[in-house]
Amino acid sequence: MAYTYLISGATSDVGRALIERLLKGAPEGTLVLAQGCGDVEKLASLCQTYPGMIRPFDVDLSDPYKVDTFCQVLASTCPAPTHFIHLPALPVVNTKFKAFDEPRFAKDMEIQVHSAVKLCKAVLPAMTKAKFGRILFIQTSYTLGAPPKNTAAYVMAKQALGGLCKSLAVEYARFGITVNCVAPSMMETNFLKDTPDLIVQASAADNPMGRNATPADVVPAMAFLLSDEAGFITGVTLPVTGGSALA
Repeated sequence: MAYTYLISGATSDVGRALIERLLKGAPEGTLVLAQGCGDVEKLASLCQTYPGMIRPFDVDLSDPYKVDTFCQVLASTCPAPTHFIHLPALPVVNTKFKAFDEPRFAKDMEIQVHSAVKLCKAVLPAMTKAKFGRILFIQTSYTLGAPPKNTAAYVMAKQALGGLCKSLAVEYARFGITVNCVAPSMMETNFLKDTPDLIVQASAADNPMGRNATPADVVPAMAFLLSDEAGFITGVTLPVTGGSALA
């Protein structure tokens, strides 16, 4: 069956890997609505590989008015999404709480949480009518057990997404809609550009598998939770951590 996937943060390393996974061998009519912000050129090679199957959108999710416009554009010009995957976040900045950057935190909450609420409100009515849908958020292993020091802003935003996931899962389960999260441990992507190398190396050394995660580790778990086979799994946060954090 051909599905329509709405992916916010689609230009990220994980987003592009997920698009590749979803479109490889996908039936005719499958469509990815791919949001990025100032970097949609990163989707160019995928658009060439899968002509007509990807529609890029350049939208600043930190601006609530632009998110509202994006929702209107989706409703008026695109098929109703059957799947919604929400990936965007500002890069982690390790900062002591006494130096908490409130404007940056507010921006990250707009990107991660407030836009997720608006986009869920946009896609859920059609999913409810169809009695089918998949929603997936990306959390972090930092929400499992005790988080590392100096990550309050990042952990708070991710915990808010976890609360949204559980609330929607309970409310919409009777409509055949599942809402889940994946929680990777530190993943070596461009997302770590502001993280000191010593922290990245220490995370790899401390992991039971002796390395950090990669998109290739995380995307298969995401694809499973988005699949038809995962229709009785909802409200869960799936750790993808190599054993470094256990739910």
